[in-house]
Amino acid sequence: MKMQNLGQDLKSNEYPGRGIVTGRSADGKYAVTAYFIMGRSENSRNRIFVEDGEGIRTQAFDPAKMKDPSLIIYAPVRVLGTDTIVTNGDQTDTIYDGLKAGKTFGQSLRSREFEPDKPNYTPRISALLSIADGKYEYRISILKSANGDPESCQRFTFSYENPKAGEGHMIHTYLGNGDPLPSYEGEPKLVDIKGGIDEFTKEVWEGLNEDNKVSLFVRFIDIATGKYETRIENKNK
Repeated sequence: MKMQNLGQDLKSNEYPGRGIVTGRSADGKYAVTAYFIMGRSENSRNRIFVEDGEGIRTQAFDPAKMKDPSLIIYAPVRVLGTDTIVTNGDQTDTIYDGLKAGKTFGQSLRSREFEPDKPNYTPRISALLSIADGKYEYRISILKSANGDPESCQRFTFSYENPKAGEGHMIHTYLGNGDPLPSYEGEPKLVDIKGGIDEFTKEVWEGLNEDNKVSLFVRFIDIATGKYETRIENKNK
């Protein structure tokens, strides 16, 4: 698979929707993850990311303008031991509870499907970053309808062991703008991971469409120690 320039790939897509990037820093020292959200409606754009323990949650920027909290208010990031869970919905909690009960990443998601937002049936995308004894691997999942048919759920999980320095993978909910919104297709994209946390954050944030971007979360986790740094960007201030 040909590696894509992360920033340029984002700039080429007006509306990828919600997206997850996972990978390894260029110097090989850090597990890297990013999660971004975009919005077309006033309700979707009326959000910010706020820290919540070791993770984050979405929150209404202006509570008076919040019309429907379902599907847009959730905890995208949670941490369980040395595992970091990143998703685009409340399946974060499903994975967290499943792992805690001894289930695998895939087993935990068997109880979930794509979102019930007819006619888009937005895919549920999830990632699990696991660090243990100086080793790092990650998994990415997408649950999607069969070409818009809500009677059939398609489940795909991709595993990446000992990822290479400076490389990562990105998956997002939509191929681009449209009505209905076209679901993501294919494997997660191979993308480059450049620089430290601030350079990486800037590249992703500036790559997202100015009119549609809402919030961005970035975390660099030291593979040797488990310590991490986090950056959050919110368009609403």
